[in-house]
This record gives sequence, C-alpha cells and structure tokens, in this order.
Amino acid sequence: MGGTYLNQREILLIRLAGILAPIPLLGYGLCISAGLVPSTHYQGDLALYMITGTWMATGTAHFFYARYRAAQRAFVVIQHLLVGLYVILVSGIYTPVLSLYVLLLIGTYFYTGRIGFYMSASWVLAVSLFDFIYTTDPIARLNILIAMVALIFVSNLLLLVTRSQQVDQEQFAATRVSRNLERDRLITLINNLTDAIISTDVHGVVRIYNAAALNLLDTNANLNGKSIDTILRVQDKSGKSVPITKLLRASTKVVMRDDLVIPFPDDPMRLEVTLTPIRGSFSDSIRDPSSDGFILILRDITKAKSLEEERDEFISVVSHELRTPLSIAEGTISNLGFILSHGGMAPDRQQDSIKAAHEQIMFLSKMVNDLSTLSRAERGVGDALETIDVTALMNGLHTEYGTEAGQAGLTFNIDLGTRLGKITTSPLYLRELLQNLITNAIKYTHTGSITMRARRSGDQLDFAVIDTGIGISKSDQAKIFQKFYRSEDYRTRETRGTGLGLYVAAKLARKLGTRIELASQLNHGSTFSFTLTADPRETAASAPGQTLIIPQPPRPK
Repeated sequence: MGGTYLNQREILLIRLAGILAPIPLLGYGLCISAGLVPSTHYQGDLALYMITGTWMATGTAHFFYARYRAAQRAFVVIQHLLVGLYVILVSGIYTPVLSLYVLLLIGTYFYTGRIGFYMSASWVLAVSLFDFIYTTDPIARLNILIAMVALIFVSNLLLLVTRSQQVDQEQFAATRVSRNLERDRLITLINNLTDAIISTDVHGVVRIYNAAALNLLDTNANLNGKSIDTILRVQDKSGKSVPITKLLRASTKVVMRDDLVIPFPDDPMRLEVTLTPIRGSFSDSIRDPSSDGFILILRDITKAKSLEEERDEFISVVSHELRTPLSIAEGTISNLGFILSHGGMAPDRQQDSIKAAHEQIMFLSKMVNDLSTLSRAERGVGDALETIDVTALMNGLHTEYGTEAGQAGLTFNIDLGTRLGKITTSPLYLRELLQNLITNAIKYTHTGSITMRARRSGDQLDFAVIDTGIGISKSDQAKIFQKFYRSEDYRTRETRGTGLGLYVAAKLARKLGTRIELASQLNHGSTFSFTLTADPRETAASAPGQTLIIPQPPRPK
C-alpha cells in the first residue's frame, strides 16, 4: 500500500527526526540511570546504549537512503522494534518521551499509508498492554491506561488531520495537473499560430511566447523573464528608437502600429504590432486597466508594405505614361477634325496628323500589351506546363518576326544547334519572353543583323537573342530591367518605348525559373541570354543545326 505525496520539506523533516529522536531518549534514560527519574523497567546502561545507538545508526542510514522504498520500510520496521525494546527495557510507556512516538506514527503514515498507520498504532498499543500487564503498581497501571487512551485519541486525531492534509494535497495536485494541462493547451494553440505572440506582465517582462515569435526575432534563446525592450528593439520611420514598454504603459485599449521597423543589419523588417491590455476579472479597469499585463501580436509586413509601395508607384508611373500619348492623340485628332470642318488642309498634312495619332495609339497598345503580359504572369495564368518542340518554336518566331525585321532593314538570322529536342515548361511564358527580346532588339538596332540562337548542352538549353544595335552602357545595364526605366542615351530617346519590355521579360524569366544574362557594349550590340533545363529523356532527334538568313531589303528613300 502506497504512502501519501511528500514534498521535499516533509521528507527532510522525517529524515532529521530519525537522527535526532534518539537524543532525548538517551537523555531520559541517563536520568533514570542516575536516579533522577524513577523506573521499574530499567535494565542497565548497556541496553540503553544499544537501543539508542542502533536507533541513531538506523536514522543516519535512512537520512542518506530515504528515497528508496525498501529503505523506508526497513526504517519503519526497525524503529517500531526499537520503540518496543525502549518501553520494556528502559522507561515504560508512561513517560514524557511518549510524545516522540507520535512522530513515529506520522512517519509511518507518510511512508505506508493508512494501513501502515493502523499497524503502527496497534504495535504501540500492544507494547502498552504488555507494559500494563508487567506493571503491578495500581497507580502506574492507571497512568498506563491514561497514556493508552491519550495515544488512541491522539492517533485518531492525527489520522484525521493527515487524511485531511492528504485530501488537500490530492486536490492541489489535481488542480495543478489541470492547470498545467490548460497551460499546455494554450501554449500548443499559440504555437500553431502564424503570428508572433508575446505575453508580458505589467512591467513588460515576458511570460509566454510562441515559436513564431522566435522565428520573427531570429533567435533560439529563452525569452521568459526578459524585458520586452531587450528582445524587441524597434524604430519608427525616422529611425528613432521606440521603447515597447512606453507603448504598453500608454495603451488603455487595443492599439495597432504598422510604422515600426526592426533594424536587422542586412534586411530591416517592417513590423505590425498590436498591443492588447489583459483585463482580469478582479482588475480595476478604471484606475489600472492594464494591471494583468499585455499581449503583443507581431506580424512581418515587409513584403506587404513593399508591394503596397510598388503598387502606388506603379499606378503613379502608369498614369503619367498614359497621360502624354493620350493627350497627343486626343489633341491631334481634335485639331484634325476642327481643320477639316473649316475648309480642310493639304492631304499630306492630313496624313502626317493621322500618322502621329496612330503612333500614339500604337504606343498605348504596346503598353497595354506589356501590362497584360505582366498581369498574366503575376496571376499565374500561364503556369500550366506543356512539352514544347524547341525547333518548331524557334522556327515559328523566326517566321513571325522576319518580315518586321526586314521592313526595318535588318538581317534576321536563326542559329539552331543539333538535336534540340523538347522541353517541358510554360509555352506562354517562354514564347512571350523570346518575343520581348526580339522586338527589343529590332527597336534598338538601326543597321546590321539580329540573330536568334538555341543550343543544347546535356540537359541544358541555352537561348540567346543577339543584335548589332546601339548597345547599353555599363551604368544602364544595372537598371535596364527595372520597370519604366529608359536610358538617357539620345538614341534610346529617339525610339518611343514604355520602359516595360525588359522588366516584363525579367518577370517571365523568373516564372520560368531562370534569369536573363546581358552582355553589351556601346555601339557593338547586345546579347540577351537565358538557360532552361530540358528533360534528359527528351533527346529525340531533330532537324540538323541550321542558320537561316532573311536578306536585308534596301532601305526606303
């Protein structure tokens, strides 16, 4: 039968009692030996020293080995035997030392439970009964009976007290288990939230946090007991430090800030912080609305803020870029209509006005097409993969843009390596990427040629569009793929462009899992290239390598 739950303090008290109890017993026995206390049971100093010495040795051994169940039971049994010997051979039951027997009952109950307690009480009563029979003095017998009654009363009272204590301990243990279970459920819940959660006390000291908080703060350290200001250092837009504890003390209701930044060295993080005071059932919400602490919800909004800023900039630039051609086209057509209604103008001037309006409309059409392509890429419209015959794709583009290159007075070459085979990718993205590079080359090449090339090396397919155009300066090469960027080169300004073509091409390349490489030199042309991974099994024989040339027609005079 098991004993009761013991805390560390109770175990220590029982251990110390096992060592110290023999001391008063030895003292009382010496008083009997010296004739200071009368006793008809005393059998000599040897019995006294053997009993108390054995008791002290047993108590010392118990002190070091009390954590073992076998040591506990052996200690209980030996102590009861020593109690019996001490009563019979030294003092008798009716002595002031009787109070020490109560300690033995307590230790027995804690170690062995109620059954052990009853057995211990029965043993002491049996010893008392033996002492009653052994004693012939009527007054001594009366005292023994009083002691037995007192012992029975104290034993039952002690049992009730310890039982009540045990019930309280069991209830406390159950409450603690329930509380720990609820805490574990709460921690499990907040650990499964994607937002970072940190709970602090009224002074800003962290009490609870979740795994997302560690990820957001980029740390594996234990945050409990630390000030929120030491683990979450934030700044406002101007770079001024903002103490979180100051925000906590100032918040009497839910407060949300999205203008804070964690100044990480490599990549500052834009942060959204929601501060919520915790109001318990017994807090004074008028005088101290935050008396139970705070909950902070942290969210990384760096990407969202960047997209928002890009969107605003995009709308602003597109509005500006659309305004000019629309104004020109509207003004030209309006003027042409006014002049025609008032007598007309020379046919050649009419053609010039119509041509100017048409150029602006074509510019708008090109911008709308680029924006449409960009929108499709952003929405993933062309994400579906198909197996494409590379040779057929390149020949189709060569046929489609050969005429446009010829009209610009350029030679359009196609250079295909052997056994190009097939590739599994997005046909829409790949085709529009090559189209953007080809039209860009035609636009900025005044004389010479354009070559569209495809080569295969193992499972790598290398695509390139090479021109002999005006080239791109080193300073412009770093910015050429930015949206709406146009070089300050006067030759670039001579050609109307939206500044979106190469930005769209770069976006399409990322959707295909590659990037565009640029090699260019002013007045010596440019090469735009990218590489895709082909299926190694798709190495079916294709047409031999070929180079086709569309002759350069004479330029119109």
